[in-house]
Amino acid sequence: MSEETPARPTNLVDLLDQLIEPAPPPPVSMAPQTAGWAVLALLVLCGLAYALWKYRDYRKRNAYRRAALVALDGAGDDASAIAAVLRRAALVAYPRSEVASLSGDDWLSFLDRSGRMSGFREGAGRVLVTAPYAGVGQPAPELAGLARTWIAKHEGGQGA
Repeated sequence: MSEETPARPTNLVDLLDQLIEPAPPPPVSMAPQTAGWAVLALLVLCGLAYALWKYRDYRKRNAYRRAALVALDGAGDDASAIAAVLRRAALVAYPRSEVASLSGDDWLSFLDRSGRMSGFREGAGRVLVTAPYAGVGQPAPELAGLARTWIAKHEGGQGA
């Protein structure tokens, strides 16, 4: 017998030294394993695209409000300039046939009704009846706040 027999381990440490390290397992795939995850991902993407489309549509429909608020900032307390801004905003938001012919108390009633407020016909908004004819410079500090509220909050028309 020319082959040598391996030495018998004498203790636990010798046995542990003879152990062979197993091969590491393959990495776990992060790809979805079922079609349900792909469908869910597609639904989430469609939902996000729809939400983005609705937000863009909302911003587009309300661009006239942002422009009117900027114009209102430029008007300051000038009642005739505020009246012009309100008229332009109303012409964009509502049909021309409904708004263009309004004047006097009918105009103030329209602003109160569409803005669900009462400050135009019974409050600081009364100055709008004479402001377009009074010329530039008629101060109306309360009117600016009332107009800002109407522009931001009015209902109906294309921008609501």
